Amino acid sequence: MKQNRRGFLVVAGAALAVSGLPLRAAGAGKTKIGIVGSGNVGGTLGGVWVKAGHEVMFSSRNIEHDKALAARLGGNARAGTPREAAAFGEVVMISVPYRALPEVGKDLADLIRGKVVIDTCNPFVGRDGEIADWARKKGAGLASAELLPGALLVRAFNAIGYTRMGAAHQQPGRIGMPIAGDDARAIAAASRLIRDIGYEPVLIGGLAMGKHLMPGMPLAGERTPAEIRKIAATLT
Repeated sequence: MKQNRRGFLVVAGAALAVSGLPLRAAGAGKTKIGIVGSGNVGGTLGGVWVKAGHEVMFSSRNIEHDKALAARLGGNARAGTPREAAAFGEVVMISVPYRALPEVGKDLADLIRGKVVIDTCNPFVGRDGEIADWARKKGAGLASAELLPGALLVRAFNAIGYTRMGAAHQQPGRIGMPIAGDDARAIAAASRLIRDIGYEPVLIGGLAMGKHLMPGMPLAGERTPAEIRKIAATLT
């Protein structure tokens, strides 16, 4: 009971801290962001963060793709290996197929321990196989935490299509971004970056609530912050 209460207080405190950040102040200063998986989601979000003034290192299994992407985006973008990106980033975002997450966790374990990590990965049984079935039963937030031990994990960008991720800055704060996490510092860091590209972060709870941040779930799609809070209040 004490542990559950402590977790609740951490998340509640983080929610108050996040809600008190004005949009402009939340984006003050540059952050070094390492992206592991520069496909549709990683490439899109990384590109918007570059335009917002952050320094981004893209990485994937195809370094030539990452070099070309960085060249298109200009001086604040660079390319590297996944280990180089994990070392570079003050915040690391992992955007890989869920079946790759165990390998990523092992390969980057020493670099992401104690570091803020944004998890955009979704387990799809048809694509990812048995590990997706396991993750869905356990809950994607808790499963990712087990596969990325020691990381200060925040689950975000899981329930909205990548084709719209680069457009939120056109109407800052109108669209909410539901997030889940257990660490107050990580939640605050991720929330600043989320605000910097036009979304309003909405903390729905700890990583156990990350199971709701999936395509096809009630929170999926573009919604206002108020709508997200209303839906989240009905979830357990």
